[in-house]
Amino acid sequence: MSTANKTVNGLREAIISAVKAAQAEGLLPQAEMPDFTIEVPADRSHGDLAANAAMVSARAFRMAPVKIAGIIKDKIDLEETYVERCEIAGPGFMNFFYSGAYYTSVLREIEEKGESYGRSDAGKGKKVLVEFVSANPTGPMHVGNARGGALGDTLSSVLDAAGYDVSREFYINDAGNQIEKFATSLEVRYLQKYKEGIEMPEDAYHGQDITDHAEAFAQQYGDRYADCDSSERRKALVDFALPKNIEGLERDLLKYRIKYDRWFRESSLHNSGAVKNVVEQLAAKGHTYEQDGAVWFRASQFGADKDFVLVRSNGLPTYVVPDIAYHYDKLVTRGYDKAIDVLGADHHGYVPRLKAALTALGVDASRLDVVLMQMVFLVKDGERVKLSKRSGKAITLVTLLDEIPIDAARFFFNLREANTPFEFDLDLAIDQSSQNPVYYVQYAHARICNIIKTLAAEGISPEKCSDEELALLSAPEEIELINKLAALTDEIESAAKDYDPSRITRYVYDVATLFHKFYNSCRVRNDNEQLMQARLSLCLAVKTVISNILAMFKISAPEAM
Repeated sequence: MSTANKTVNGLREAIISAVKAAQAEGLLPQAEMPDFTIEVPADRSHGDLAANAAMVSARAFRMAPVKIAGIIKDKIDLEETYVERCEIAGPGFMNFFYSGAYYTSVLREIEEKGESYGRSDAGKGKKVLVEFVSANPTGPMHVGNARGGALGDTLSSVLDAAGYDVSREFYINDAGNQIEKFATSLEVRYLQKYKEGIEMPEDAYHGQDITDHAEAFAQQYGDRYADCDSSERRKALVDFALPKNIEGLERDLLKYRIKYDRWFRESSLHNSGAVKNVVEQLAAKGHTYEQDGAVWFRASQFGADKDFVLVRSNGLPTYVVPDIAYHYDKLVTRGYDKAIDVLGADHHGYVPRLKAALTALGVDASRLDVVLMQMVFLVKDGERVKLSKRSGKAITLVTLLDEIPIDAARFFFNLREANTPFEFDLDLAIDQSSQNPVYYVQYAHARICNIIKTLAAEGISPEKCSDEELALLSAPEEIELINKLAALTDEIESAAKDYDPSRITRYVYDVATLFHKFYNSCRVRNDNEQLMQARLSLCLAVKTVISNILAMFKISAPEAM
């Protein structure tokens, strides 16, 4: 448990003990004390922690909050906490101030835990499967996939740091309508090499990658498939091109520093009978009906807005059935405690349907959480870059990473919450100045490395400080910085709870800001050797925190810039 959490828990116990002591002496009535909160106030000049214990107890104790607060203050024993005093404000708020030992303990904790600082066991080892990107293997990944990749991979790291047992998974859509469209597109491009008057359908894939696959296929097989049965030709084209696309997806994502624990094929659900089994289970439970030759699911009985088709009149399942089977496999067959999907915002209507089906199958649908991700807009020279999927000229993940550093991509795509649209400034991403947030954070790390290097050239090395030496860190900039470092574990737990890695991005940016502020106000190299060593310890603590977070984001922590 972190120093910050220990302090809050210790203060909570001290308040409860003070109330019990006051009740024993008849100063407070024998009533059950309501639950209360202890939080860090927005304005730290009012205290380091604020408790509403007296305010929420007014009704139970039938007494004015300010009087309750006074009684608690008189009876509270802060000896075993990192709190040195209490002040009462307004109608009964209780403000508490840290002792100097608190700040020393924070720095000691960072020093001792090192690379593990910030981690917690809040997740208690629960098994979580995070599925993200899962782009159709019929073409290259686009900038939306770039955001989903950075978001999903970093969220997985945050959950891991919060104590969950995390697995990353890519769902390969290698069956269904998109594969049929892929086959049609390949077939047309292939036949156009040998026959006249064959037009590409408007709704087919028009990208250059389709033409390249058809060319490569023709180079290997010539016109062997030009006059054969269409189904044979289509199968041969897909069997040739699809593995190359999947290999390309894996290669491009590895370049993006994303490595999955498993690549799960949709086709395996069809081959194993899992897709058929889902429909049979729902039918056996009486949750389906037939209409116009199709099999419908009574989704409206399970929270969805309306019923929907499971099996078309031609006997083929709709796209949602393999998805239901896939999530049933995650939560039941493989037994994950939680399945988290990172999906585009256009899936908002799909989620209730999926949850309705899981509920009907007897699965607790709350075990499925979906992070809906809004669109990305690329900005260059102050204007949005026009993208065109139809023409095949969309900016892909690969072309994006050719233009900007991977560090910038992974950091920028986690600057905003997933549910907000994001404008990605291509110019800012390559700018090497404090205006670029990832550069600004990395520069803080490099600046600390430079401080250590410069002092080493003078024969000065960091030394382990005594508590008395660390207590010399009392300047406002030093205290503010240590308070921010102390919050890392809470930030990670909150980010994991909210599925919001952008909390950590903002946090590390704030750490860098406070470090630069400290650096400009408090000279590390000074004539007081004890103070110099204490400030060096603080610098090393900041370096550890920044390094740990950048590692979590799979972003480099340079020693020089």
